[in-house]
Amino acid sequence: MEKIICLFFIYAFLGWCTEVIYAGVNRGVFVNRGFLNGPICPIYGFGVLTVLICLLPLHENLLLLYVGSVVLTSLLELLSGFLMEKFFHQRWWDYSDEPFNIGGYICLKFSLLWGFACVLIVEVVHPLINQVLASVPDRLSLPFLLVFSSVFVIDNVVTVVTVAKLNQRLQQLDEVARALRRVSDAFGSVAADGSIALSDANEKLREDLRAKHEELIALIHMEQKRLLNAFPNIQSRKHREVMEEIKAHVRKKLEKKYVQYRSRRF
Repeated sequence: MEKIICLFFIYAFLGWCTEVIYAGVNRGVFVNRGFLNGPICPIYGFGVLTVLICLLPLHENLLLLYVGSVVLTSLLELLSGFLMEKFFHQRWWDYSDEPFNIGGYICLKFSLLWGFACVLIVEVVHPLINQVLASVPDRLSLPFLLVFSSVFVIDNVVTVVTVAKLNQRLQQLDEVARALRRVSDAFGSVAADGSIALSDANEKLREDLRAKHEELIALIHMEQKRLLNAFPNIQSRKHREVMEEIKAHVRKKLEKKYVQYRSRRF
């Protein structure tokens, strides 16, 4: 059990590194590409452990190892995406634009890539990690695992609270947006009737709602900045319109940050 937990953290960390490098190449800036705050992506830890436990006996047959890896990692990604959307009411990644996708949760391109990555891990990376772990005394590894496990549990709790607050903010923003539309409609009808006093009152209310709207967007960006940066394709099942507005706001901020980075570099 000690070794399994240790391998989970190692591969979850390596997966996080892979995601950060991929995001850095594509977006030009550092992004903490993980659901959690810490430098780990649990889905990679669970994925590699599943492959090692189920397919390590097949390591001499590369074809079976590859096909099995594609199937297992695809099922895990599909299940993770589906459950996270049901639990948090958000879709964290979306492959809908990729050919041969299933519900946007998985797609053929990345499934094939996961297969190659797992073969590389089983044949090359895992033997090296096993050698390193074998040289670490139990009296040293156990305290570290206890600390890492405690931090991991705390990180999960903090992240769940953060996502719950995001849903709450989206609900508030959605309510303000609906109120703003109602006031705008009323303002148009009042203006058409020529009632100056009512028109001024509606304009004042509309300005107040706009200010509240901008305040909520800024608040969401401040509180959930890391998650929104990490998952630029995130979608909300309940508040699709306001989520798209927030994503546009985040993209604008990221583009500005990227331009500043490029100007300093060159």
